Amino acid sequence: MKKSAAVRLGATLATAALAAATGLAVSTTTASAAVTGSATGYATQNGGTTGGAGGQTVRATTGTAIHAALCNRASSSTPIIIEVQGTINHGNTTKVSGSSCNTAAGVIELKQISNVTIVGVGSGAVFDQLGIHIRESSNIIIQNVTVRNVKKSGSPTSNGGDAIGMESGVRNVWVDHATLEASGGESEGYDGLFDMKDNTQYVTLSYSILRNSGRGGLIGSSESDRSNGYVTFHHNKYENIDSRAPLLRGGIAHIYNNHYVDLHESGINSRAGARAKVDNNYFEDSKDVLGTFYTSEAGYWQVGGNVFDNVTWSARSGDNQPAGPNPTSTTSVGIPYSYSLDNANCVPDVVNRTAGANKGNQVSNGNCTPQNPGPTDPTDPTDPTDPTDPPTGTNLSLGAGADGSSKAGGTSYGNVIDGNTGSYWSPNGSTGSVSVKWSSATSVSKAHIREAAGSEGAIRGWRVLNHDTGAVLASGSGAGAISFPKTSLKKITFEITGSNGTPKVAEFETYSG
Repeated sequence: MKKSAAVRLGATLATAALAAATGLAVSTTTASAAVTGSATGYATQNGGTTGGAGGQTVRATTGTAIHAALCNRASSSTPIIIEVQGTINHGNTTKVSGSSCNTAAGVIELKQISNVTIVGVGSGAVFDQLGIHIRESSNIIIQNVTVRNVKKSGSPTSNGGDAIGMESGVRNVWVDHATLEASGGESEGYDGLFDMKDNTQYVTLSYSILRNSGRGGLIGSSESDRSNGYVTFHHNKYENIDSRAPLLRGGIAHIYNNHYVDLHESGINSRAGARAKVDNNYFEDSKDVLGTFYTSEAGYWQVGGNVFDNVTWSARSGDNQPAGPNPTSTTSVGIPYSYSLDNANCVPDVVNRTAGANKGNQVSNGNCTPQNPGPTDPTDPTDPTDPTDPPTGTNLSLGAGADGSSKAGGTSYGNVIDGNTGSYWSPNGSTGSVSVKWSSATSVSKAHIREAAGSEGAIRGWRVLNHDTGAVLASGSGAGAISFPKTSLKKITFEITGSNGTPKVAEFETYSG
């Protein structure tokens, strides 16, 4: 045997051993369509964003396997598509070394690399208390993933408390159909959901959900960090956020067709010379959704077609300069790419149907109607029917058990599984959860939440959880039919994260398909 052949064989055996140890499934085929759709917004500029298109496809079920996939490439720029399934956490994410990677434990580290796609497939990909860090890298796609509860203080910590963070010369990143969420603000140990700093450019965040956090995200780490920009935010939902939705320090941002709900302190904060084009967004039940806040260094905006529904505005004073109550343009921003706008009145419905992980990567067609461009995972086809159609078949909740987080006086958990829409459960407050449970694993792919008569529309924000694992199966606003990838579980939870009045759930129906 020649020495070069022996070396190659040794490398192959080492790769196989690492794969077996880390949860990495290696495919010898190439693929260019693991990601559904193509990059949009500013991610199409500067040569475009294609991620790992044309490279080898591997499947990873641990964070260590993701790092191993990066390290097993021929070089740090060799294209690769990493399909991720399952829950990625501190327990299964360690550092892997190699000439084509620069990884670290306790974080998904995309450092000094290029041409990489990370896409959630199958029953979903959840990064639990584990952030994604992009540094000195380019041409990165992240699609169909959930990143939740990443902390900068407390235990465990990861990525400085950012769900997704980018810094130091990052170029061309497209994050699409992601769910980024925390469980509080800085005092609870969390930081930003989507942060860019230190010369990060040509980024698009699309069809994603950012919620339950003190800070939505920023462009620029300080008033002097103005080297960032050319960022597009479209068809995203910001919900239950204190501020930074986003915070812009310098640079240019295009913000269109987003749905903002329950912003507590401020929303789009354009400052330090930033210029934002703010088109056809729907702002709802929020405060000071646009302006320059907490600084004397002004930013600017061009506005058009936005809807302000129950938005309150503070008086202008000192460092707080809200754009309302009648926002007008203070600059003009030219956009170099083509795009289609949904009418702002359609945005809540379109975003509710399309944004976030595990939504089949649906997108709007520009006419207030979602389209399904195809499944993320060819082995896990998406139901071609409208996911909001009422389910048919056997209601699996009948004969099951029920429990929850709390119940108001005179209501019962069991009322949601009794087949009687005249009885109901209410939480002891404006938010809470109710669960359906079985004695053995049951396959579920649809749910139908029926509100009690007279309370229709009270339920605003919600999540459906696989209670066994904590994975988010679906999220949105308003009661009705809910679809998600078929999942085998013993307990499923409907969590109300926001309400208008007193929510009353008459029936929590579940179906296998």
